[in-house]
Amino acid sequence: MSTRALSRAEQVDAATPATRNRVVDFLRAAAITVVVLGHWTIMAVHPDGGLQPHGVLDAARWTHPLTWVFQVMPIFFLVGGYSNALSWRSARRRGEGYASWLRTRLRRLGIPLLPLLLTWLVICVVALAAGAPADTMRLASQMALIPTWFLASYLLVIVIAPPCLVLWERFGWYSIIGGIVIAGLVDALSIATQQPLLGYPNYVLVWASFHQFGYAWLDGKLAGAGRRLALAAVGAVGLLLLVGPGPYPVSMITAGSDAISNSNPTRVTMAFLGMMQAGLVLLAERPLTALLRRPRIWLVTVMVNRRIMTWFLWHLTAMVGLAHLLLALDAKSLLPVPLSGAWWASRPLWALVLLAITGVIVLVMGRFEDPKPDDRPAPALWRPLTAAVMVCAGLAVMATSGMVGSNGINWVWPLLPVAGLLGFGVVRMPIGPRSPGIASSDDRSSGGDPEDRSVG
Repeated sequence: MSTRALSRAEQVDAATPATRNRVVDFLRAAAITVVVLGHWTIMAVHPDGGLQPHGVLDAARWTHPLTWVFQVMPIFFLVGGYSNALSWRSARRRGEGYASWLRTRLRRLGIPLLPLLLTWLVICVVALAAGAPADTMRLASQMALIPTWFLASYLLVIVIAPPCLVLWERFGWYSIIGGIVIAGLVDALSIATQQPLLGYPNYVLVWASFHQFGYAWLDGKLAGAGRRLALAAVGAVGLLLLVGPGPYPVSMITAGSDAISNSNPTRVTMAFLGMMQAGLVLLAERPLTALLRRPRIWLVTVMVNRRIMTWFLWHLTAMVGLAHLLLALDAKSLLPVPLSGAWWASRPLWALVLLAITGVIVLVMGRFEDPKPDDRPAPALWRPLTAAVMVCAGLAVMATSGMVGSNGINWVWPLLPVAGLLGFGVVRMPIGPRSPGIASSDDRSSGGDPEDRSVG
């Protein structure tokens, strides 16, 4: 590392508060890396069959157990729980109300989201006008917007995070156990009736319950190797029972060959997967803390986190764009048959090319992660709540069906989040950059949610 880069690393290291839990930031950065690489691998591009959203999982069932490692959404909710509890308690100490706090959280999610939605709206309009098949654009937009299902779920959990924190503070572990039991009953009804729609409440129940393990981490209730091993064991045993004697599939990522999906809608299996993962990663907290005291490693962690929302939101747009370019050029030599020897050998190059493309997008779109500080008075509570509902509704539909239907563009769903964020005052125009720093006034109380870049 050059002297200049080392100096920057040392500056960032010195400016980081001693009380900051660096492992939270590391887990966030590591999880997003796993998500990106996992998506770029399991979503296959067949030289004759085109884009295949779950091509690898559908063609090779031996990959299904690997999803217990690559499905890391629970880690995001773990660090999100830690962050949201820290942030909300800090807001209470400052006398900041729920409405203002919620608007701040919505801004961090919503401002980077807007250019993605508007860009894809333009892409779909132009492509359809040029004669592209509606089915092609539906699949392309749906694949590119897959990351938004997480944002919809996470936003719902943010909305109810303060009352859930009250439940945690009053009832402790029973607040988590109760939520998971109710989620299990919802699953039982949904699976018994073969109605996935009845399982949709678990997008909130499962993730809100598991989110509280972040509260437990923050409050020291998961301190010690014994408790962390016990948590991992409960998760592993529960998961094995659910996918063995139970009706759930092995794959924690939706596969076309499975009659039931563990992630669409979210099933109670995800809570047990999260317990197993949380217990294991927290066992490594002490050595990770020591490792992250090294300035250069900490600088890398900080830099990833500063643009983490942009990486997350745009990485599949890069893949969809490259895939369609190669298919349009009939470059079959560059698109080996998925799961063939040539395909596996080309995966590192494939990832590097996509990394470069995504990096260019991040350079252009990353500025939206640095909005100007919001010094407005607190809004009426109904305004950010209504905006949150509109964002969740639009994202939930698009993550499943994209922006295009058989009759053309479904204008309502991409514009619903935009209208919610702009029309109800969550996003204040114009959006402009702010001077970079170690922490803004909005960031100082944060501790590690997926969209927070509060250090660096």
